[in-house]
Amino acid sequence: MRLRTSRLGYLRLSDRMSRRLTRTYQLYSRTSGKHVQVLANKRVNANGDDGAVHAKLEVETDSFGSRVRIKGVKTGYYICMNKRGKLIGKRKGRGKDCIFTEIVLENNYTALQNAKYEGWYMAFTRKGRPRKASKTKQHQREAHFMKRLPRGHLLSDRRPFDVLPLPVPVQPLSRRTKHSHHQRSGGR
Repeated sequence: MRLRTSRLGYLRLSDRMSRRLTRTYQLYSRTSGKHVQVLANKRVNANGDDGAVHAKLEVETDSFGSRVRIKGVKTGYYICMNKRGKLIGKRKGRGKDCIFTEIVLENNYTALQNAKYEGWYMAFTRKGRPRKASKTKQHQREAHFMKRLPRGHLLSDRRPFDVLPLPVPVQPLSRRTKHSHHQRSGGR
């Protein structure tokens, strides 16, 4: 693990030792009722149908905590946020503007806060258009998402957890049992 300064001047914590986990799923938008998709023209919207090719997203962990990068599987573009709060697609998602912090809310929805612009959330209108991030808050419905497996994606594709047998509990010895064990072994 190294602490580096990027060319933009802010400090970045880069974790090169840990393994990056990658998951493939869809993000269901609470307001539009559709899925977030990354299109070939680098546009991001929430108009994707269940199982649509552009709605399939690859989410990879960035470092510690719940920081993730989100990439469209079909296009290869990462979902990023520019300085005006607009969602855009980028080929290389290495910058802090392409990292989102997953916040699991009390209602079991997930909010995605941008790592570079704190307090700015990924959000979409009822028509599926991206909302300007500077006008979003965590509690707003427009910023609420649900992770869903793509249509046809089986749960059996994941490795099951290994089940370990529980050890047999050992009963503590009472004074009487200790005394009888001591006599059997020839002690006094």
